[in-house]
Amino acid sequence: MPRNYKIVILIFAIFFAVSILTNILGPLIPDIINSFHLSLTMAGLLPFSFFIAYGLMSIPSGMLIEKYHERIVLLWAFLLALIGSLLFAVFPAYYIAIISLFLIGIGMAMIQVSINPLLRVSGGEEHFAFNSVLGQLIFGTASFISPQIYSYLVLNLNNTSPDSSPVISILSRIVPPQYNWVSVYWFFSLLIIVMLIVIFFMKLPKVQLSEEERIGAWQTHKTLFKNKTVILFFIGIFVYVGSEQGVANWISKFLMDYHAIDPQTTGARIVSFFWGAMTLGCILGLILLKFYDSRKILIVFSSLAIINLVLAIFGNLQMSLYCFPLVGFSFSVMWSIIFSLALNSVQKHHGSFSGILCTAIIGGAVIPLIIGWVGDLISLRVGMLLLFVTSGYILSIGFWAKPLITNKVISRREYKIEKL
Repeated sequence: MPRNYKIVILIFAIFFAVSILTNILGPLIPDIINSFHLSLTMAGLLPFSFFIAYGLMSIPSGMLIEKYHERIVLLWAFLLALIGSLLFAVFPAYYIAIISLFLIGIGMAMIQVSINPLLRVSGGEEHFAFNSVLGQLIFGTASFISPQIYSYLVLNLNNTSPDSSPVISILSRIVPPQYNWVSVYWFFSLLIIVMLIVIFFMKLPKVQLSEEERIGAWQTHKTLFKNKTVILFFIGIFVYVGSEQGVANWISKFLMDYHAIDPQTTGARIVSFFWGAMTLGCILGLILLKFYDSRKILIVFSSLAIINLVLAIFGNLQMSLYCFPLVGFSFSVMWSIIFSLALNSVQKHHGSFSGILCTAIIGGAVIPLIIGWVGDLISLRVGMLLLFVTSGYILSIGFWAKPLITNKVISRREYKIEKL
């Protein structure tokens, strides 16, 4: 079918919106704890409610797409996210936050499963790999921007004046002064409304799913779960997402507790740098994957992650400020490498296996919650030691993975010929 670059741009805008909504919790957690007087375990239930919904809806979302048009699924997804965002914006309370994040998580899962096949069809199969990487870079850029939007809103709401911008003036009237951080959910609501309007009026192509993308029956999933390789890679994605969110969600609180850092300024900035460094690492990873076996790259980057975690958690203030973003840089290649190694380690049912791997995103629900629980029992620093266990498992994948197909690398001879 003809390439439709308007749809490609729309999909990139969706990547941006999803990232803004997904990765804001880390900077917000210290404010939410203070506003609602929460324990660390109760705070850990916030990302839990988001990622448990995200994980549980991945496979059903694929089945919904096979039954209904992608446009219908996207509209329902953004509508659920809008309800969740408005619910929290209008009624800022802890238990409302749990419900709100669960609804947003369901919406984000439906969106993520919808847009990749749509990107393949709209941008062209031959450009799918490039467009997928570009989409991930846009996702990372939005994650970098998201904490800065939060800082801008809360700092300006704390210092409103007659010269304040119209946006700040309006928000100052509808956001309770003690909950100025809730302003980000009004911003999210406006962003989601814009996306709903655009998708409603835009004609999206019908996607014919390839075998790689098709979600099989429940019996297929049961069969796959009897495969040891499937289980090992399921754990790999589980611990990766848990590690990523375990760091991102607790950075700001850690810096506040152990180094007296303001979470609304420096804390939010370090979270932003964490995601920014991860984006830069993705670019370097793309280059390295052209020259080295992905398993070797995974070993090097996971080793760097462990070293940076040691320095960030046990070092002084300056070490923490520099090394937490470097942890993000070290995490950058892990998702794509683990996912590709997993799919290349089985001969068939790749669509169903992809759904299983996406379900493993629930690691982002479980690991931060355990860190918070241990933080209440002992200390947050001790709770974050769990990250060494999860990072160690990721390191082990580089040694035991035996893919049927390895990533193609450019040999020295080929490189010399290309240069000539």
